[in-house]
Amino acid sequence: MKKFIVFALVLGLVWACHKADDITEDIFPGFVRPDNFPEPVYKFERNPITSDVFELGRQLFYEPRLSRNNTIACGSCHILSAAFTHHGHDVSHGIDDRLGIRNPMPIFNMAWQKEFFWDGGVFDLDMSPVNAITNPVEMDESVSNVLSKLRKDSDYQQRFKKAFGSDGITDERFFKALSQFMLMAISANSKYDQVMRNENGASFTDAEKNGYLFYQNNCARCHTEPLFTDRDYHNNGLSPNHANDIGRDTVTLNHNDRYKFKTPSLRNLSYTGPYMHDGRFLTLDRVLEHYRNGMVDSKTLDPGFRKADGTLGVHMSDEEKANLLAFLKTLNDASFVNNKILREPGNTGFVVN
Repeated sequence: MKKFIVFALVLGLVWACHKADDITEDIFPGFVRPDNFPEPVYKFERNPITSDVFELGRQLFYEPRLSRNNTIACGSCHILSAAFTHHGHDVSHGIDDRLGIRNPMPIFNMAWQKEFFWDGGVFDLDMSPVNAITNPVEMDESVSNVLSKLRKDSDYQQRFKKAFGSDGITDERFFKALSQFMLMAISANSKYDQVMRNENGASFTDAEKNGYLFYQNNCARCHTEPLFTDRDYHNNGLSPNHANDIGRDTVTLNHNDRYKFKTPSLRNLSYTGPYMHDGRFLTLDRVLEHYRNGMVDSKTLDPGFRKADGTLGVHMSDEEKANLLAFLKTLNDASFVNNKILREPGNTGFVVN
């Protein structure tokens, strides 16, 4: 009897701590557009952000029962301290340690994205989790089975009812909750942002200022401020990988899109390595060397990389390279990768510089 009482007390304590991790209305910031950002493209009128739906989405994002064998969550390959990438892995490691063919893209500033994934194969943020759940090398599950698991859980029954005001765990509610979590992953508090908004007396060093000028003249065409992506698709001169991933062509079936991939944001690069769609480059230095002298020519190579003298790539001196690296570091947002409301429930976290 004593053992049972002790067990019940421990179980109650665990439950209390679990509930204490929930985001409460008084500390939930809601969705706020940063002053230096454009208007979002996501249609919030169809999915208004609330603390309860967001909290449900946070629980679901870290829920391993979204996978076939209940071992892989969204948060397994999208890790907050790595700006929601799979840090250190060239490609994603999914269920049964199966390998994908692409590096997981970071999750931040999703409200400003029109299409998703390296090939832009999904046009609606609400539908983006379907790819991961049903992919045989990621979660290898079906949405119907996921919902069946959640419906058997009394905690999720209560959470869905609290979030949406009535009983029912449906696919629409499931996807909307996950979207709210991703929509709140806003990265807009880097040194760059503070300089642009004239906050906290922030200013660029000479090296950062010179790197910013080099970026504006050589990189901004594809990595457009303030999101640092044009949200378009380009062939940036990479040699085909072992999987012969042809990128955007797999979606459009247009050979003019062969080897074109979505422009990733330059934000948070110190946290998101390795780089490129297949994670082939381990360091930013190696990335810049590719643009300096490592490009491979092909029919769909972005014309901006063809120079008048017949060479390919971006002309860059060692000093310009050092300055550009200095500027890119100003795009790191430590407050984002340490954001408490985005952490896995029960994870007190640690400080990422």
